[in-house]
Amino acid sequence: MKVFLIIGAINAALAVALGAFGAHGLEGKLSEKMLEVYKTGVQYHMYHALGILAVALIASKLTNSSLVNWSGWLLFIGIILFSGSLYVLSMTGISKLGIITPFGGLAFIIGWILLVVGAVKGL
Repeated sequence: MKVFLIIGAINAALAVALGAFGAHGLEGKLSEKMLEVYKTGVQYHMYHALGILAVALIASKLTNSSLVNWSGWLLFIGIILFSGSLYVLSMTGISKLGIITPFGGLAFIIGWILLVVGAVKGL
């Protein structure tokens, strides 16, 4: 799945860039707590960018990979909701954004489960 290879690679690069920005551009500008929130966003961003790359590799080996395909999209949605909400929360302090974060976490969990089920069915 070329689209997941592209999405995964772009997100991995973005996670590195955002991590560097956090380490060099936000240190001293955010409280220690908010810097940790930001770092959590970066970590999960990278983990799931790598997960999307795994989806691309697994999907290329399966003939019927609709569950794996959904897995990739859910991991991407999870990055947007989970990591994105943590990035914005850490920089703005708008605590209501914390409402969005669990939906991203749920997308991650469902995405990983679908990857397992899709791989078991397809292999």
